[in-house]
Amino acid sequence: MSRACVIGSGPNGLAAAIVLARAGMHVDVFEAESVPGGGVRTFPLTLPGFLHDFGSAVHPFAAGSPFFSSLPLADHGLEWIHGEAPLAHPLDDGSTVVLERDLKHAERALGADGKLWRGLMQPAADDWMEFAEDTLGPALRIPRHPLCMARFGLSAIQSAQGFAKSHFVSPRTRAVFAGLAGHSFLSFDQPLSATIGWMFGITIHAVGWPIPRGGAQAITQALIGYLESLGGTVHTSCRIDAAAFRELESKSDLVFFDTAPGQLVEIVGERLSPKYKNELERFQRAPGAFKIDYALSQPVPWRTPDCGRAITVHLGGAFEEIAESEFAVAHGRDAERPFVLVAQPTLYDPSRAPEGKHVLWAYCHVPNGSTFDMTERIESQIERFAPGFRDCILARHVSAPAALEAMDVNLAGGDISGGAMTLRQTLFRPTASGYATGAPKLYLCSASTPPGGGVHGMCGYHAAGLALRQLKK
Repeated sequence: MSRACVIGSGPNGLAAAIVLARAGMHVDVFEAESVPGGGVRTFPLTLPGFLHDFGSAVHPFAAGSPFFSSLPLADHGLEWIHGEAPLAHPLDDGSTVVLERDLKHAERALGADGKLWRGLMQPAADDWMEFAEDTLGPALRIPRHPLCMARFGLSAIQSAQGFAKSHFVSPRTRAVFAGLAGHSFLSFDQPLSATIGWMFGITIHAVGWPIPRGGAQAITQALIGYLESLGGTVHTSCRIDAAAFRELESKSDLVFFDTAPGQLVEIVGERLSPKYKNELERFQRAPGAFKIDYALSQPVPWRTPDCGRAITVHLGGAFEEIAESEFAVAHGRDAERPFVLVAQPTLYDPSRAPEGKHVLWAYCHVPNGSTFDMTERIESQIERFAPGFRDCILARHVSAPAALEAMDVNLAGGDISGGAMTLRQTLFRPTASGYATGAPKLYLCSASTPPGGGVHGMCGYHAAGLALRQLKK
């Protein structure tokens, strides 16, 4: 039987392992940490009985992943939970824009922009799986569904600033779109910042923004359960260095790296060509995240009750303020009024906190490797839309960029995106070679490969597919 090994047990590493195991290979996954999952793990970070997601918390792309959706993950304990609405965006006038999955509701909620919003989102939402198969893959390839991609259009590569200005007349719609585009970690004057905002908007209406019951770890455990049913094995607390790699390579037909480009260079070293190594070393990291996990005595006291209808809440007010925040980060400054992404899972999954208590997950963007403490600025933004929030805090766990990297070496400088989503790095991620390293039987399958960050497993799925085709040849 052919053998393969995967270094790293994030969702992409596990996806690659599953593809290989389904092809009949014997697969071993090696994870440096004691708990598998990379950025998809859940821990009691604050007080006993409070379960917090270390990295990702809300998972539209996992629920809508063409690959994950093809697996029997429900048989291995994965259960998706939806809020009443995917997203709430409070404004300073005391109102809140709520986006529901139903596009008819969105059309009414967005007023003058409602019909345009529906026209932008509905074609891809209606054909989500076909659309996702093309967008969640290498950029430089012939699409499998060209008509669906044609609807997406060239306008998607615009900047968020240009797109919002040319499409939306209402400040409320522009504010909502700013929150969606903020997931890009890009300044709003950069190409593709609109693309990512548009993609997140489509997922609202295509698959919703659900959470897994029990926390993000449930995704990891379901993937591992399925992999083990295929005969694969995950080894934890097993860090692979250069010496261990040489031993693994000698016994394997294929080796995959669910690691950052820098980790690949460090482990593989002389097996890579000087040109390829140089390209990896020049790979641009994305800005970092500054994250706080809270144990709360009660739900967040939002000024408007509509914020309690959604698990995800975007905090930052108007388009201009969010744009200013992201511009500052992109230019190496810590934002005075950061755009804050909030998840409140225990409103709909009470299993993650003691009875009557709650957890809150919140983070903002900071320059890569920032050492500035953003706690006060994050809490001021929450308090701005939820007066009395600080009185609810029982405990907090602060994860600055260095702490995130210490928990997962792939998150260099707090980069949770697998590298900047610039136009160049979207087309050539991390290089024009994509998943292939140029070294025989060695492949990169992390979020630093197409299509990039997000819990969808598509990087690993495509990398393993390429390797199997090349192995067959």
